[in-house]
Amino acid sequence: MTLLKNIIKNPVMDINQELEETIENKFLTPTKFALKIEEIVETEKVNYIDAIVMFCEMHNLEVDSISKLIPKPLKEKLKCNAIELNFIKKTTKGRLPI
Repeated sequence: MTLLKNIIKNPVMDINQELEETIENKFLTPTKFALKIEEIVETEKVNYIDAIVMFCEMHNLEVDSISKLIPKPLKEKLKCNAIELNFIKKTTKGRLPI
């Protein structure tokens, strides 16, 4: 009922706000994706690679289709996991032998 009262007071602003909230809830943004992956890592005690695969399986998504949803900080964490698991080689760029 309060939503109806708010729409009557200022219908354009409330409809736009409601539309934005609906869009935000329906579509997955990189930020929301990263938060969900972090949540899976914490709760399931898995690495980031496995968490992304689990997320894709839970939501019937292809792993190839989510590449645009991965923000840079999450990419760095994925890279660290891949190096730890020997999936990719360590980069030696910019390191001095000490």
